[in-house]
Amino acid sequence: MKITWVLFKKEMMESARNFKWLWMPIVFILFGVTEPLTAYYLPDILQSLGDLPEGAVIEIPPPSSAEILMSTIGQMNTLGVLVIILAFMGIVSGERKSGNAAMILVKPVSFHAYIYSKWAAALLLIWTSYILGLASTWYYINLLFENISPAAFFQSLAVYGMWLTFLLTMLLFFSAMVKASGAAAFSAVAVSIILSFLSGSLPEKMKWSPSRLSSYIPEIVSGQGWAGDLTIAMLGTGGLCLLLLILTPNLFRRKELT
Repeated sequence: MKITWVLFKKEMMESARNFKWLWMPIVFILFGVTEPLTAYYLPDILQSLGDLPEGAVIEIPPPSSAEILMSTIGQMNTLGVLVIILAFMGIVSGERKSGNAAMILVKPVSFHAYIYSKWAAALLLIWTSYILGLASTWYYINLLFENISPAAFFQSLAVYGMWLTFLLTMLLFFSAMVKASGAAAFSAVAVSIILSFLSGSLPEKMKWSPSRLSSYIPEIVSGQGWAGDLTIAMLGTGGLCLLLLILTPNLFRRKELT
């Protein structure tokens, strides 16, 4: 545990030196404030840019708070996921390629400590950035539109955060299996696409799928509460994360020793 803590602090320092602790929270905050501000000021923006007759007024029905929150999550699900993949696709494979992993692992450092310290440090950065981004959305939604209750917000935060946790865990797994960072990123994206396709094609049989998580958030925000199928999806996602965390250091150890 002591070695894991030392490696964790090393990962945190490297993230700070690479300015990840600066630019990643800023990027997610920008994602968070863009949607509510754009939705609120869109009529004024169109009026100022459009070549309209004098006296013409643009009336656009304001979106609901739930729609704005889902729009923000949708943006995080595309651009935000891309940012995470680009930031961490070489989390292990980059060090294997440069030889830094071998230099660390020849010391009395276990493969489990090496892998888990990287996962914990990356997860803390992702969750911090994600919370700041979604909290920014919540603030401006409550300021400019109808309020979203704290219970609905924090439940939505936990649900989509579980998807990001699974994405990082899967990316770490593939980064440990291959030496090319691009291959790790491609593999993680490919699995995400396959899961999404299967979840859409077989909704009853894929209730446990991580890709189903975001589809339950509109029900939470609209006041319908926590669905039973969402519990299955959360447990299934947590189980997959645990399985990958067990497999990754053991398979990585075999690849390094063979």
